[in-house]
Amino acid sequence: MASQTAPAAGRMPSDIEIARAARKRPIQEIGAKLGIPAESLLPYGHDKAKVAQDFLATLAERPRGRLVLVTAINPTPAGEGKTTTTVGLGDGLARIGKRAAICIREASLGPNFGMKGGAAGGGLAQIVPMEEMNLHFTGDFHAITAAHNLLAAMIDNHIYWGNALGIDDRRIVWRRVLDMNDRALRDVVVSLGGVANGSPRQTGFDITVASEVMACLCLASDLADLQRRLGAMIVAYRRDRSPVFARDLKADGAMTVLLKDALQPNLVQTLENTPAFVHGGPFANIAHGCNSVTATDTALRLADIVVTEAGFGADLGAEKFFDIKCRKAGLSPDVAVIVATVRALKMNGGVARADLGAENVAAVEAGAANLARHVENVRGFGVPVLVAINHFSGDSAAEIAAVEAAAGAAGAEAFLCRHWAEGSAGIEPLARRVAELADSGAASFAPLYPDGMGLWEKIETIATRIYRAGSVTADRKIRDQLAAWEQAGYGHLPVCMAKTQYSFSTDPSLRGAPEGHEIPVREVRLSAGAGFVVAICGEIMTMPGLPRVPAAETIRLDDAGEVEGLF
Repeated sequence: MASQTAPAAGRMPSDIEIARAARKRPIQEIGAKLGIPAESLLPYGHDKAKVAQDFLATLAERPRGRLVLVTAINPTPAGEGKTTTTVGLGDGLARIGKRAAICIREASLGPNFGMKGGAAGGGLAQIVPMEEMNLHFTGDFHAITAAHNLLAAMIDNHIYWGNALGIDDRRIVWRRVLDMNDRALRDVVVSLGGVANGSPRQTGFDITVASEVMACLCLASDLADLQRRLGAMIVAYRRDRSPVFARDLKADGAMTVLLKDALQPNLVQTLENTPAFVHGGPFANIAHGCNSVTATDTALRLADIVVTEAGFGADLGAEKFFDIKCRKAGLSPDVAVIVATVRALKMNGGVARADLGAENVAAVEAGAANLARHVENVRGFGVPVLVAINHFSGDSAAEIAAVEAAAGAAGAEAFLCRHWAEGSAGIEPLARRVAELADSGAASFAPLYPDGMGLWEKIETIATRIYRAGSVTADRKIRDQLAAWEQAGYGHLPVCMAKTQYSFSTDPSLRGAPEGHEIPVREVRLSAGAGFVVAICGEIMTMPGLPRVPAAETIRLDDAGEVEGLF
């Protein structure tokens, strides 16, 4: 990736070098900035801690602060920097005197060792400890993987010992999970090897972030709510098509025990020592793509203003943030910031990655249709929108002016942001405007569709109003399944669209702002515990594969025993 604006003197250190040089404060000092007593922090070393459940329970009567969502245009290989901007904006708000906090998702090992290489921000806008955050962190994902797979084992064990619940082993819908990209596990056969190992059947693996257990943890308000959600998950069906729930297998109690510590949000800090909650991590292309309700609500009860992010572009992450997370948690966002780069807009305008270094105002103007579409969509939720232009060193003045003009024509102010190279000082103008808008009460938030709308109509509404599709198609069996779920009392649930993140369509190569395309729905899944219906569109996979050259090839320990290649 081309470098962003760097300090004039010398080479800009790498992200990992900057993170290692950070002047971190003891985590108790970071908690004290938000009024968290030291005894309510459960330290994992000196620089990270979980916030104790007992303390969280005391916050319910406190008023919430202001909530800012950071989202982005559709991602490209050129990079957008949504997490970097989220971190920079939080630091910028602290710089102007606000009691600020940041809420982002935890990193999944799958993309870190696949394509992404890290998820803690970049440059001088990072959350630390960066290496731990991008690896095992506090073990939350391992706990989710264990709880999910415990339930899978209990299903097979129940069938082995007589199947008193009458589970139809052809209709087991609970797959296993692993927090790693592994295409070979998408479809597998289990229980081979004879009678002692059970009855062979076809199943498969999803990546841990796609697990309904992850969604339950991220949407739960407390341990009791978590156990209720886990128990309500549908794991299989009987021959009469009646559902079998996790609670029927008596698995919900043990799963909650495994997740007891994982539900407590993780507190860390930025390079500028701004408090940051890093908790939960569903992908927005296959799940709801937001950090946990527990973390966001905790931050809102403790801070004046909270900056959070939603995964991938606004067509996925922001839509699910508004229609699923805000609906479920009773949140009302005050401001939305859409991140864009000149380079990414040039790619949306048809420029090949190898040619991004050359000035091309016409391509920026063409690609800005993608930005304008996202601005229009987000404004449709009744939330004021600002545009953050994440600056790269090769951006020309004319290209930046073209982005500013396009944002203005779409009804959003644009701010050139240099937080990657300058930290909070480089994003202060945007921070001041965000704070002003948040305090103005200008937002009049409303979800895209009402609870009472039919499930198929909700899918069509998202596809036509957000993706600008001309039609939505599905086999009759899919529509019949949705109708059956409505009859069973699930019609009020929101819809979670699983779709490529690279385009408004289901074709990842179709950039810009396409319209009139077809959205094919090839499968629907009921996440009864999480509280939404998943519509899987196009060729999207819930278990990703590694790229031709995975990031894992360059991640290693150097001679000093320190990690290199993780960025």
